[in-house]
Amino acid sequence: MPGSIDIETTQEVADALAAGRPVVALESTIITHGMPWPGNRDMALEVEAVIRAEGAVPATIAIIDGTLHAGLDTASITALAQASDVMKVSRADFAFAIAEGRTGATTVAATMMAAKLAGISVFATGGIGGVHRGAELSFDISADLDELARTPVIVVSAGAKAILDIPKTLEALETRGVPVVAYGQDEMPAFWSRRSGLAAPLRLDTPEAIARFEIIRRALSGHGGMLIANPVPEADEIPANVMHGHIEAALEMAKAQGIEGKAVTPFLLGEILGLTDGASLKTNIALVLNNARLAARIAVALAAGSN
Repeated sequence: MPGSIDIETTQEVADALAAGRPVVALESTIITHGMPWPGNRDMALEVEAVIRAEGAVPATIAIIDGTLHAGLDTASITALAQASDVMKVSRADFAFAIAEGRTGATTVAATMMAAKLAGISVFATGGIGGVHRGAELSFDISADLDELARTPVIVVSAGAKAILDIPKTLEALETRGVPVVAYGQDEMPAFWSRRSGLAAPLRLDTPEAIARFEIIRRALSGHGGMLIANPVPEADEIPANVMHGHIEAALEMAKAQGIEGKAVTPFLLGEILGLTDGASLKTNIALVLNNARLAARIAVALAAGSN
């Protein structure tokens, strides 16, 4: 039908949505742009297994040959994990990828868009984009922030990526009216690190409290998304004082090589991987699994509270 978007789902996701059972959306850029094969496939399947173990259904989001998918089977995840020339899709080029029959991996913003279209209320990711360092000169600010302001999806992350300007990111979220909730602590996490030195705007300690907050928000008109900042498990973190030096070194390399725009984040993450001798990737996987677990519990609590 002209003006509508067809969404292809797995039977598992379709059945859960029809029955009002909990579903958790997952992005796909972490598969295509986050880590190499076969670790990317293994991580994606492990994240889905964690969500199922908590009583929810995973729905990995991607655009494949111009078709929007909310839920991928193992064969599709495997193929995506090995694919080359995959677009990194955000709001600006979401429709372009579909119209041109392209294959695209969804960022936080695009995954939120797709989740809302599919009727999914909770999304687990690693970290959101935000205000880049030096944005007062480059104007480099992620579309994730505006998407959080407009699209009513709960996003569970380990905070903003630590390579960003976290204080300015928090200010931008406040300006946009986005609730930022630290889970189980008063301080904002900083992706690889449990602590950033910044006070969290809000704190909640249980999935049920987050679900209750969201249900009240739904009773108010015009609400957008909510950001849950879930600290990485203590055993897996890299302390902020250690990460600071690595991030500064990676930023200097990016500046020296003239890296700009969408290329900045993957470049920095790659450089930090080398500087930490692979430790940053292990922490990244741990925090994604941790976020998936919490997201599933929130989805379960939200489904119970809404029925």
